[in-house]
Amino acid sequence: MYQEKLTDIYTVSRLNRQARLLLEGEMGAVWLTGEISNLATPGSGHWYFSLKDNQSQLRCAMFRGNNRSVTFRPKDGDQVLIFGKVTLYEPRGDYQLVAQTMAPAGEGLLKQQFEALKQRLSAEGLFDAGRKRPLPAHPARIGIISSPTGAALHDILTVLARRAPHLRVVLYPSQVQGEAAVPQLLSALAAANRRAETDLLILARGGGSLEDLWCFNDERLVRAIAASALPVVSAIGHEVDISLSDLVADLRAPTPSAAAELVSRDGEAQILQWHQWGQRLASAQRRYLQGQGLRLRQLEQRLGRQHPERRLQQQAQGLDQLQLRLSRAWQRRLEQAGQRLEALRLRLQYQHPARRLQDGRERLHHLERRLAGLLDRRLEQNRHRLALAASRLDAMSPLATLSRGYSITLCNDQLVTDASRLAPGDELRTRLARGEVLSRVLEVKGDA
Repeated sequence: MYQEKLTDIYTVSRLNRQARLLLEGEMGAVWLTGEISNLATPGSGHWYFSLKDNQSQLRCAMFRGNNRSVTFRPKDGDQVLIFGKVTLYEPRGDYQLVAQTMAPAGEGLLKQQFEALKQRLSAEGLFDAGRKRPLPAHPARIGIISSPTGAALHDILTVLARRAPHLRVVLYPSQVQGEAAVPQLLSALAAANRRAETDLLILARGGGSLEDLWCFNDERLVRAIAASALPVVSAIGHEVDISLSDLVADLRAPTPSAAAELVSRDGEAQILQWHQWGQRLASAQRRYLQGQGLRLRQLEQRLGRQHPERRLQQQAQGLDQLQLRLSRAWQRRLEQAGQRLEALRLRLQYQHPARRLQDGRERLHHLERRLAGLLDRRLEQNRHRLALAASRLDAMSPLATLSRGYSITLCNDQLVTDASRLAPGDELRTRLARGEVLSRVLEVKGDA
């Protein structure tokens, strides 16, 4: 049994290599926080230090390729957050951590939160390029959400004044750092969308640390930017500073000045375009005038074939002809009337008016006698017919019936002849020989 165990003897190198593989395979990469001590920075550019807390310490190494991305210069006593691989330095058997990233402890925690929120919002599609909207080609008003005393606003206004002085700018003031920044930024964004007085918005702030820019990583602000009805351009910090607001905005500008250049067209380029438009308009006007000139000449040619003066002459000549025809017609009418008058005069000589008058008097007297007789006979006949009609009318008159004690009952101006057509509550109007009686139906009975 002792001999079998001798065959499993490890060399130091083999043991260290096996231990390294076990550490790297089991532990892998970890986040680690602690205090730097015994920091060494040799000429090779690599960093060697220990990371400790109040009970233990761990040797660490950070090679030149990784420590170049560290944004601060570490020193002994700094609290840091490190991401790295647990391993073992085989030549000396030292258990150690090979650091890949390093940040101050506070900033490192913020980065962890940043990455976690970024992954969650990205999974929801808030950063997808497909939901981003293009900016208006020719905005007339630009809204700026920024600090009214910050350098970012000054840089934007300076660029706009140079490139597009015609653009109107609306400022929605807000703090851009600290605990009060997020509520103010949300309020400014909501006011801009509610008032809808601009074509797009610039969310701007100058550079700063991760803590300074942290309000632009707030989930509420990110979602509000995504829901904005107005396109949003983010101009937060410097080009190396990336916030979640940058990722969700419709367009990210590396600096506030760059944002102003992106949303405004260069003045000289616009003047050149206006000049080109003017040339196109002048060319169109020339073509239009040429077309109108050609049409005018065609109308002149048509007018030349029938000049107004010639038309007047023709009409005057026609009028003269009509006057001559009218004069000849009247002359013929007068001649015909004279001939008829002469014929009548001759007839009058043969039939003297005195004789005609005497015959007429005798005939009129005879007719008067006949007319008087006819009128007397006709009047007597009419008197007789009237008497007969009066007696018949009196016999058939309802008034005569009423005078004998009968009455007439009406309901809604309709004659009542059938009791079954009435209903309790109906109003009745009964006419007697003298006067009327109004009543209401209480009960309806059928035939006895």
